[in-house]
Amino acid sequence: MAELWKSLPSWVRNIVVPVLVLVLAWNIVTFVFGVVGALLAMLVKLLVVVGIAAAVVILVKKAAKS
Repeated sequence: MAELWKSLPSWVRNIVVPVLVLVLAWNIVTFVFGVVGALLAMLVKLLVVVGIAAAVVILVKKAAKS
């Protein structure tokens, strides 16, 4: 690996490789934020559905008593 790195021209080592590393890091960060955001969105939707279901159950029980 060291031979391959030393065989690269200096402009590749100093410009191209850091740019590729930054692009890869940016893609990984956006992927992580996307996954976390999707999980949070699903959690919020689940909480809304559970809240609506609880309200329906309470209303049905009140309606059954009267």
